[in-house]
Amino acid sequence: MSGCGTARNVTLSNTFVMRTIPDSVDGIMDTLKDGALTMQMGGGVGFDFSTLRPSGTVVHGLDCRAAGPLAAMDIFDVTCKMIVSGMGRGAMMATMRCDHPDIEAFIVAKSDRSRLRNFNLSVMVTDAFMAAIAADTTWDLVWEGAIMRRLRARDLWNAIMKQTYAAAEPGVLFIDKINAANPLRYLENIAATNSCAEQPLPPNGTCPLASINLAQLVSAPFTPDARLDVVQLRQLVRVAVRMLDNSLDVSRFALEAQKQQAKDQRRIGIGVTGVANAIAMLGARYGSSKAVFLLGSWMQTIQNAAYGASALLAKERGVFPRYDADKHLTSRGIQALDPDVRTLVEQHGLRNGTLTTIAPTGTKSMFAGNVSSGIEPMFSTSFLRTITKPNGDKSSERVIDYAVWRFAQIFGPDAPLPDSFVTVADLSPDDHVAMQAAAQEWVDSGISKTVNCPEDIPFDTFKDIYRAAYDADCKGCTTYRPNTITGSVLSL
Repeated sequence: MSGCGTARNVTLSNTFVMRTIPDSVDGIMDTLKDGALTMQMGGGVGFDFSTLRPSGTVVHGLDCRAAGPLAAMDIFDVTCKMIVSGMGRGAMMATMRCDHPDIEAFIVAKSDRSRLRNFNLSVMVTDAFMAAIAADTTWDLVWEGAIMRRLRARDLWNAIMKQTYAAAEPGVLFIDKINAANPLRYLENIAATNSCAEQPLPPNGTCPLASINLAQLVSAPFTPDARLDVVQLRQLVRVAVRMLDNSLDVSRFALEAQKQQAKDQRRIGIGVTGVANAIAMLGARYGSSKAVFLLGSWMQTIQNAAYGASALLAKERGVFPRYDADKHLTSRGIQALDPDVRTLVEQHGLRNGTLTTIAPTGTKSMFAGNVSSGIEPMFSTSFLRTITKPNGDKSSERVIDYAVWRFAQIFGPDAPLPDSFVTVADLSPDDHVAMQAAAQEWVDSGISKTVNCPEDIPFDTFKDIYRAAYDADCKGCTTYRPNTITGSVLSL
């Protein structure tokens, strides 16, 4: 929105994953340069550091010990800090596999409050690791096929959980679920996401995003006749598919490899914002069975409308170049589509490799009238938001939730809010997981979602959130428990 139609040398896509990092000084520094150029153009970037040899291993030909992936991350972090200072933007994701020998150091890397401040961290957790935790067996940390160390799986899991309980990081990516559900799994193996984790991408992958504001589609809000206009929703999706497909062709890219990947796969990501507001306007409680049903049905509508539109666009413009009908049509997402939409795809193919993503929309939701963000619950009826000004100064601005403002416009400022108005403080972790799982069933890519937890939540109960998310087929899990380390952008 800030770059289109301008002369600014920026990209129109915010989500990127960089090349697979070669395990060499040249490879690391070339990847760093590519990442810096991408961030300079406004992209958030993700890196998989699992490909770098563990610290202490011998570097052949030099007779020295490797510094390891954490040392490389420090260099990347300083570079990002330089770009943020000069350009006012920059965000990175670092991922590492749960069987990498340096995984324990990765987990606690941000315990030092001055370290890796420009990174989000996520551990790539495999199905085998989750099974080892359940069975209480040992877990091997391996490098190039050799077992470097062996430890108890539950000890490693507890290390992850203790760190995120204390500091809200690292996040957890269920990487095997991500790859199994990827419609393009026949072309790639995914090992990283963009900086906010909603967009798993292959090396050099990119994906432009747009979000439909569901709060604007509710008619007769807060009455028994309240309804969401599904016809308009389908039309907006069709417009969004065409708009994002166009954006791939007019966008600038920092690297030729990114441009080529964008044209080869033509990934796009249509999502939603204002979900909690829309649910409240319809008289439902966020996290309730009715809310879960509503969100699932809306996302199913969006998914079918997006695939139908992409099939018709393929008829008009051609399929994406790497499309393989026999392999693509077997994906679980295609098989779950409505029969008429599936027929369209079978007849015409698809213009876009993936079509749906739910991004965090923190700034976009404010831009849209302070609606609730993404599929998150309402944070509060009103709150303070920290705003960073162009010169770097910060200020706090009072923000009134859109649904609260709308209710006051209809019923008066002193009218008591109905029971459908619930905020983060009113919800259990199970409410959050149920909503994320309902949406994930109908989303190609990932979902940016935070499970908010009370400060006094017992540690064992906290751990159960991640198991529940895994069992519900979520692609990842991120929690936030109030703590002194991370602070917050929003405050009551």
